[in-house]
Amino acid sequence: MYQKVITYHRENNEELSIRELLKKWLIPKKWQHFFRIQQDVLINGKYNSFNTIVQDNDVVTLNFNFPPRTEQHYLPGHDPVDVVYEDNDIIVVNKVAGKKTHPNKADEDDSLMNDVEAYLKDGHPYMVHRIDMETSGLVLISKSPYLVPIFNRQLSNKTLHREYLALVNLDAPIDNKGTIDLPIGQDPTDVRKRMVTSDGLNAITKYEVLKKNSDFALLQLNLLTGRTHQLRVHLAHNHWPIVNDPLYNSHTKTGNLSLFAHKLAFKQPFSDKTKIIQAKISKNMYNLICADLKATKKLT
Repeated sequence: MYQKVITYHRENNEELSIRELLKKWLIPKKWQHFFRIQQDVLINGKYNSFNTIVQDNDVVTLNFNFPPRTEQHYLPGHDPVDVVYEDNDIIVVNKVAGKKTHPNKADEDDSLMNDVEAYLKDGHPYMVHRIDMETSGLVLISKSPYLVPIFNRQLSNKTLHREYLALVNLDAPIDNKGTIDLPIGQDPTDVRKRMVTSDGLNAITKYEVLKKNSDFALLQLNLLTGRTHQLRVHLAHNHWPIVNDPLYNSHTKTGNLSLFAHKLAFKQPFSDKTKIIQAKISKNMYNLICADLKATKKLT
């Protein structure tokens, strides 16, 4: 059984009932029902009606005494993991380019989730989100299956933010900032690829130019949706393909895809606190950015 003990701190003079607090914490309705009928929410060690107002500094105990939605485990991997942040509930790791986030088959053991399975030893990782195999950077992983639906709701309501850095070829002019709002669907000519298509899924990307010259730009990118290859497709469609993209960039490749998930911001579960985690860009990508942006003297 997973148990969470929280000392509740009232924010902005709010007065919330137990039911309202569980809703605020993004706990699924079905689980709220289990908590109530099984009397598995305790306030200062005692069960109370769900209409009870939770007081400042009350100790709230949640006993997750019911099956989670998923219990998938992975074979142990073989590579070390670059841990950027870790606590009792989550781990944030810096994925290298070229490694899959998760295995596609049960007998695979060469993905990031396999490596984290080996790292945790007595625990198991549960995937919150993923990044493309060619992309490097931060990946948030839960240590409990009971937190995954909470983070999924954060993704849906935009309280879990993912920010990227990308070096792009400027095959067309680019504004200093903007929003790309174009639907993305399957490319009918290549099963590996996606494309902008009128009948695709809604996809929104915000971008801002950090530096640029006549040939390249360094962009800060924010995902408002999470479609497969979204950043790569949106940028390539606008004639700003990411440097070294093997699928969407026709320029000569000189290394790994220049797309780095450098920042995560999310609400810590059962709290009002926002956690912001940033990772340093890899030396290889940093050197590539510097070399390309210095290719001409017309930096802006």
